[in-house]
Amino acid sequence: MALISVIVPMFNAADTLAETIESIRAQTWTRWEAILVDGGSDDGTFAIAAKLAAEEPRIRLARSPRPGPSAARNHGAMDLARGDLLAFCDADDLWQPNKLGDAADAVLGGLADAAFGRVGVFHDVPEDILHWSNVAPGLTTVPVLLTDNPVGPLSNLSVSRAVFAELGGLREDMVQGAELEFMIRLAGEGFCLRGLDADHLRYRLRPNGLSADTDAVRKGRLMALRTALRMHCVPTASGEALSLREMAHRALASELPARDVRRLVSEGCSMDARAFLLPARRGVFLALTAWMLPALPRWLKRSMMPW
Repeated sequence: MALISVIVPMFNAADTLAETIESIRAQTWTRWEAILVDGGSDDGTFAIAAKLAAEEPRIRLARSPRPGPSAARNHGAMDLARGDLLAFCDADDLWQPNKLGDAADAVLGGLADAAFGRVGVFHDVPEDILHWSNVAPGLTTVPVLLTDNPVGPLSNLSVSRAVFAELGGLREDMVQGAELEFMIRLAGEGFCLRGLDADHLRYRLRPNGLSADTDAVRKGRLMALRTALRMHCVPTASGEALSLREMAHRALASELPARDVRRLVSEGCSMDARAFLLPARRGVFLALTAWMLPALPRWLKRSMMPW
């Protein structure tokens, strides 16, 4: 059984880290190492991580030499990891028990260079799934990533360590969008990125999380688009409309001001109204909801699908 290196970047995750590590310990694939890389936490995260490492010999603890989540991931993956397969997991996300086994079958079995599964999004209770992502059949190409990224967060990705190193890891100058930019390089350079028809991740949606910063998300996407253009992949109006719809869903679910949600809806419709509004249960419902804010109850806003 090959060794898999699990990279867990941490920043002020004292309230969720133990639950995340428990989901890693519950994996059916048992030969793994978890490298917990702290990015400067000041809430007791490092002390909790040290206690977990003392209790579990497969856990190693490190501090990131540079700021930012991409730097922490790169340090763990490129400087410390010993496994043939890398699997990333943020310190507030949860894996399904079959996650590593499925990824190993695909990547170490020679079917792909990187693999991902289905994501269930939740707010507070992992069993209360707000939305499931769709896994695109077959290979995931750059146009697919640009149009309706099926991978989602990096916690859903497992990749060959050799391929990750060949691509130079994640860009550390990007606050948001580094995951998408990396996957564009991965697929654009001819490596096989494959979706698996299996539930792999429970993604915790936080009102104050990085994904709620729509300005940072848009800036990161623009940087990712520049990478795609260098690979002669031109973004489409429909793809950008879908990206704006995703941001609008996240803005709603993260309880951002109504004006921010409406601005994203307006821009998405002006880009490609048909792509933004259809299917109606996603786009039309979102547009109507945006114009009914802030009169809607909090539970309804929090239930909006984030992608």
